[in-house]
Amino acid sequence: MCYYPDMKYSFPCLAPSLLSADFTQVAEAVTLVERSGARILHLDVMDGHFVPNLTFGPKMVADIRDITGLPLDVHLMIEEPERSADAYMDAGASILTFHAEACVHIHRLVERIHARGVHAGLAIVPSTPLSSVEPMLDDIDLLLVMTVNPGFGGQTLIPLCVDKIRSAVRLRKQRGLDFRIECDGGVNETTSSELVDAGTDILVAGSAFFGSDARDRLVQQVQGEE
Repeated sequence: MCYYPDMKYSFPCLAPSLLSADFTQVAEAVTLVERSGARILHLDVMDGHFVPNLTFGPKMVADIRDITGLPLDVHLMIEEPERSADAYMDAGASILTFHAEACVHIHRLVERIHARGVHAGLAIVPSTPLSSVEPMLDDIDLLLVMTVNPGFGGQTLIPLCVDKIRSAVRLRKQRGLDFRIECDGGVNETTSSELVDAGTDILVAGSAFFGSDARDRLVQQVQGEE
């Protein structure tokens, strides 16, 4: 089964995170992503409660949807994601990812996301074991393994999380599943090769993309286009 029928490209791929862009120049940041050849745009939604930072809401997602054809990978780092999920799907999310730690009825929310024709992602923070979400791997489209503690950009990758990615790859193969594996945090030119080798499909990069003049090289390195 192909969970990404509307995304006409191969994996691995880079998903620049708007979190590290200049919020006074959002349209210009989106254009940078498009011109770089990156295949997905990652949008980090933070509520100041689940994580110690506050970013933006559905209106920003809707405004970005109006100016780009890129798939929008919306990552909800918020408490009670079931209360806000529909607003972000209405805004144009292509993938809607929420945290296992923030939702009691995970299966119910995954079904609701699928009913809207949106890809459902499930995220886990570094301290959450992969075993805690194993029962849901048959139902989700994407597993987001946080490779830093969420909330701020520019952090250093936590090595134990790479082992968690490798374990997810093994489980996927053993069970014949098709969910994609994404990592978020500490992705740069130095760490990207290890993450790709571990089996990561989508690498989220913030400061390494928007804070660099070599962003095109990072995209090419991850996507095998060098």
